Amino acid sequence: MVDIVPLSSYPSYMSLLPSIQTCNITNLPENYFLKYYLYHALTWPQLSFVAVVRSPRKSNRNNNNSDYIHDYPKVVGYVLAKMEEEPSDGVAHGHITSLSVMRTHRRLGVAERLMRMSQRAMAESHRAHYVSLHVRVSNTAALRLYRDTLGFEVEKVESKYYADGEDAYAMRRDLTPLWLDWSEDKTASADKTAADGAGEKDDGYADEGDAVGDLGGKNDEPQEKEKMVRVKVGRGLGVGDLVERNEAANR
Repeated sequence: MVDIVPLSSYPSYMSLLPSIQTCNITNLPENYFLKYYLYHALTWPQLSFVAVVRSPRKSNRNNNNSDYIHDYPKVVGYVLAKMEEEPSDGVAHGHITSLSVMRTHRRLGVAERLMRMSQRAMAESHRAHYVSLHVRVSNTAALRLYRDTLGFEVEKVESKYYADGEDAYAMRRDLTPLWLDWSEDKTASADKTAADGAGEKDDGYADEGDAVGDLGGKNDEPQEKEKMVRVKVGRGLGVGDLVERNEAANR
C-alpha cells in the first residue's frame, strides 16, 4: 500500500530527502541539489508530499502473530511545491517544482494523489489563487495527467525552456474553488459573542464592580467593626454565584 504523507510531517520524513533526490535523478533530466529540497521543505512545509511504501514484517521479539513492525519507508514518488515569493502578476499562487513517480508504482494514481493534496494545501494554507507548472511539450503522459485529469490549461509555450533546448508548456489551474469558506463560522462566533454579552447584562452586575472593603473608602471615615459585602466572583475562578465575604476590622 502506498501512503501519501507531508514531507515535513511527524515523525519527520525530511530524512528521506536523499531518497527523494534519487527518485528525481532516476526519472527526470531536471535535477537539483539536496539543499534545494530542504529549502522547499522548511519554507513551505505544508505543500510538498512524498509517496512511501512500508512493508510489514514479523517481529522476532515474541511469537504473537499480530506483532508486526514496518521496515524503513521506501520512497516511490514525490511532489515538490512552493509558493511564488514575488509573483510578477501580484497574485498569490503556487508552483509545482517537480513531480516524479518510480516506474514500479506508476498507473496506480499516485501522481494524481500527490498533485491533488499539494494543490489543496496551497488553497487552504496560503489561499493561492492558482497553481502553475512547466512540462515538456513531448511529455504526453504528463500532459494527459495535468490537462485531462487535473484540469490544467496551457497558458503559453516557452521556447527553449529546458537546458537541452526543448520547449515547455506553461500551464495553470484555478484554485479558488478549493478555498475554505469561514463565513458560517464567523457568523456563529459573532452570534455566540452577542449571546454571551446579553447574558452578562441580565445579572445586573458589571464584570468589575465597585471597590469593596477598606479599598476606595476615605481614610478619615469611621470604619465599621464588621460588615458583609457582596462580591461578584468572575467565571474564571469557576464560581458563578454571588458569595458573601466577611470582612472583620479586628482579627
